[in-house]
Amino acid sequence: MWTTAVTADTDLPRAAVWAALEALHRGELSYPGADVFELHGPFAVGTELDVTPEGQDTFRSVIIELVPGERYADRTEYEGLSLLFRHTLVDAPTGTRVTHELEIDGAGADEVGPELGPQISGDFGAALEALFREAARMTA
Repeated sequence: MWTTAVTADTDLPRAAVWAALEALHRGELSYPGADVFELHGPFAVGTELDVTPEGQDTFRSVIIELVPGERYADRTEYEGLSLLFRHTLVDAPTGTRVTHELEIDGAGADEVGPELGPQISGDFGAALEALFREAARMTA
């Protein structure tokens, strides 16, 4: 297995960040640089969704974890690999701390992960900052 994570803090309350994260994954929020999501059912564990990263092909994922206000994760199966994307929100001293994780598992993950992982996760920090901007805009 290969993993990476990026953590960022914002002064926004957790409810505001969660509202933006949920709207994004429901397909109700879009902004430059963000993946586009299309749900195929309710926003719930087990629901499949199409994910289209900017400038890339669409892929199918499934929601595997959902704890409102705390955690969201989806999993994509890709060429024998499992790619798990997780957002975890916790209270921080001045607002909210969000961790965006990527886990790559499956046959060959240890070999493929060091090359593929950074290609996928290279924009996680910028993605979190953009999410925070949208959360602030939504609460203004």
